[in-house]
Amino acid sequence: MSTSTIDTPYDNAVLSGVPIDEAMEHRVALYRLNRLREQIVAHNLDAVILFEPINIRYACGVRNMQVYSQRNPARYVIVPADGPVVLFEYRSCLHLAEGMPTLDEVRYASSIMPLHSGEHSPKHVKAFLGQVQDVLNRSAGQSKHIGVEGAPTEVLTALADSGYVLSDATRPVEVAKSIKSIDELVLINRSVELTEEAMHYMEDAIEPGITENKLWSLFHQKVIETGGEYLETRLLTSGENTNPWFQETSERVLQPGELVAFDTDTVGVYGYYTDFSRTFFTGGGPQPTAEQKALYQLAYDEIHTNIDLLKPGMEFREYSEKAWKIPEGYRENRYLAVVHGCGMTGEWPIIAHHMDWDTVGYNGIIQPGMTLCVESYIGHRDGREGVKLEEQVLIGETKIHRMSRFHYSDILLG
Repeated sequence: MSTSTIDTPYDNAVLSGVPIDEAMEHRVALYRLNRLREQIVAHNLDAVILFEPINIRYACGVRNMQVYSQRNPARYVIVPADGPVVLFEYRSCLHLAEGMPTLDEVRYASSIMPLHSGEHSPKHVKAFLGQVQDVLNRSAGQSKHIGVEGAPTEVLTALADSGYVLSDATRPVEVAKSIKSIDELVLINRSVELTEEAMHYMEDAIEPGITENKLWSLFHQKVIETGGEYLETRLLTSGENTNPWFQETSERVLQPGELVAFDTDTVGVYGYYTDFSRTFFTGGGPQPTAEQKALYQLAYDEIHTNIDLLKPGMEFREYSEKAWKIPEGYRENRYLAVVHGCGMTGEWPIIAHHMDWDTVGYNGIIQPGMTLCVESYIGHRDGREGVKLEEQVLIGETKIHRMSRFHYSDILLG
């Protein structure tokens, strides 16, 4: 199996206007599989067993009922460090994997979901154990140390009782996902471009009298129309719904002179996540207030200070310590992190605010090939409105490249 190699420096990579075909998608799938296998070895595992649909797709490139599979462990893939990669697919769906160069074999999955098999689940779990043993018997590693994520409790118990030493597969998977190939970045860039088209379409519809739900639906419509897949969240809010953040899109009607804050959180074309945020001004009435402009300026300063601070080779902790300092009164409603990874969804690493470091912070190195999202939410603890801004960037060898290029609000920066 040949894979995509990173022989072009990230700083010199051309990502827009590059033809995308099946051969490129297959190169990306093989690159991702090899990245995963490197991390399986680095974490001293014989294999990983993945149930989470995004991670299945990362490992082998096959998509099937992504949202359904997030709550129903009806399909899984076994990836040995050295051995056959076998996808166990949902009933009547083997055809979805045809021609995929990452897979040595595709079989039907055992009905290990209690919802599917009820009182028959023990025999299906036994069959699952047989499948695992068969794949590992044909693999190099024999220590029975495997990583698992997303499995039903009954399966985990059965694996442990059968002598397997279990680890959380999330760790090697997330580290693998953090470094992108050039081909992979071409796909990511296309997802960003189409998401920005949808954002423009939605922005043109912002006016007093439209509901949040209607406005959000226009964005969603354009995403799906251009080949995108789904939105992970419902984070489009207006007026007092913008503070605090993480209120969901509702039937609230936009009023003149209000802020509208939006986070894309979009799984777009080729399964790649586009994650940037903007805050808009609803016209049809008064000009922005001094308070609205001040909120926007603070968020803008935070975003651009923290983008300028990013450097390849910098430790997460150093970055956290040097990041823009959130003023008093805005810390209570701060976003959960300064920066997070971005690929097929939000990913490792998550770089915590310095004030949260002792609780959730962990160290690592900012590396070329990482795609990161730089976050800001500014909403005063006693305020009515808030501003959400975010940028998606690529870490190059010597500089930072913006992947999201959507404009800012001139009227709010004015």
